[in-house]
Amino acid sequence: MMSEIKWNDRFNIGVEIVDHAHRKLFSIVGKLLNLTEDAEKQKHACQEGIKYFKSYTMKHFAEEEAYMRKINYPDYEVHKSLHEDMQNHTIPALEEEMKSQDYSAESIQHFLGICVGWLNVHIMIEDRAITGKTPHKWIHKTAEDAVDSLKKSVIQTLHDLFRLDAELVSAHYSGEDFASGKALCYRINYQKQDGQNRQVVLVYEEQMVFKLISELLGKQVNRIDKTIAEAMKLISKKFMGCMESHFPMGDEYKLEKINTLTFEQVVRTFEFEKQYSPYSLLFRTEKGDYFALCIK
Repeated sequence: MMSEIKWNDRFNIGVEIVDHAHRKLFSIVGKLLNLTEDAEKQKHACQEGIKYFKSYTMKHFAEEEAYMRKINYPDYEVHKSLHEDMQNHTIPALEEEMKSQDYSAESIQHFLGICVGWLNVHIMIEDRAITGKTPHKWIHKTAEDAVDSLKKSVIQTLHDLFRLDAELVSAHYSGEDFASGKALCYRINYQKQDGQNRQVVLVYEEQMVFKLISELLGKQVNRIDKTIAEAMKLISKKFMGCMESHFPMGDEYKLEKINTLTFEQVVRTFEFEKQYSPYSLLFRTEKGDYFALCIK
């Protein structure tokens, strides 16, 4: 788990009510990180701290949206949809996981990893875009029916292939570190005859890989070696094949190659993109493991 989080003035967007709220959110998360070091106090302290984080986040979203309306910010609707996704999907899903796991270290790691990552990316890009300090990357407010179709396809495929139930945690995944970098990642390249490319990035939490491969082999697996990585590469190919029946990529696209990526490489792809893919989803399985899929 990360050891600390510090405010940096580069996060300022130049609007005091917004900057003050951002500093406060960083302070709350920093205190939560310190609390998790004391196992005896962890549960109650985290319950109260997370409750406060949730309440303050909702207050901040309302204030920030009011400011955007006041200045007639042209990308207000897109920005508001990011807040709604965090408010209606991400925080409730993370909160439910912590409650169901009695505030285990792993569930708290998921909460802090995703929230810290979201805050960093959201403030540095989307919030600074409000005052023109940087271009925003969520360019389009994706049609809800298209995202819902992809979500259902992923959930159905996870169930068909792995007998795993899953739920959507975020419809705007942008490289948040939900597993302290411990993830197995693949980039699947598709190409049309005219040379146009399409990519799918899959990110599996390590614990999910261990459980899947252990079930397949009938013995406990607790580390990823070349054999496991190659097995998951084939499983990923099968996963996308099953997805085709629910969410067609288009007959004109043919699978070209599959590359293994480090999580750091996945994060860099998000950092260097001029705009994010409209289809970038994060899921949590019934066993508490996280899985991300991004179609570019």
